[in-house]
Amino acid sequence: MFNDLNREPIQLSQGLQLLKSEHGPLNEAKAEMNNLARDYAQNTEPSQYKKSLLHLRTIVTNFFDELHVHSEKEEGYLFKMMEKYIGKESGPLVVMEYEHDEAKRNIHEFLARTENITEPIQPETFEKLLIHVMTTYDVLTSHFMKEEQVLFPMAEQYLTVEEKELLLERVK
Repeated sequence: MFNDLNREPIQLSQGLQLLKSEHGPLNEAKAEMNNLARDYAQNTEPSQYKKSLLHLRTIVTNFFDELHVHSEKEEGYLFKMMEKYIGKESGPLVVMEYEHDEAKRNIHEFLARTENITEPIQPETFEKLLIHVMTTYDVLTSHFMKEEQVLFPMAEQYLTVEEKELLLERVK
């Protein structure tokens, strides 16, 4: 991340750096999930739809567990701390929360619709289920980039030393 004035890298405080570092494993997990969904969309025979969806459901469930912990830290601590500086009616926080909600909505929809799979599964249904996973990937890819390039540097500039220490305590 760079300071806009002189293009020097912005050093993030420990709490913000910890949140950013959590994106690495989440990016790997969401890429695996997305690649699997795309592969299934192109290469799965109808007789294998249920087996493929159940396997993908395990991957999505594990990803969602990790994502939930991370998003709770951001929404519960960082976003709340930033509200007093940038508001919550419009701007980056509204977008960030919407993206969290959109990703969670797609994951919930996929998990709900794959909980009790009955056969036969129609190709259109199979495709729609996979689209929930791929949409989650797209939303979160853009979302993480915005956090890393906009929200985290903004928080680094606005939060006081005390707030940064409190953030670190809460996100550990």
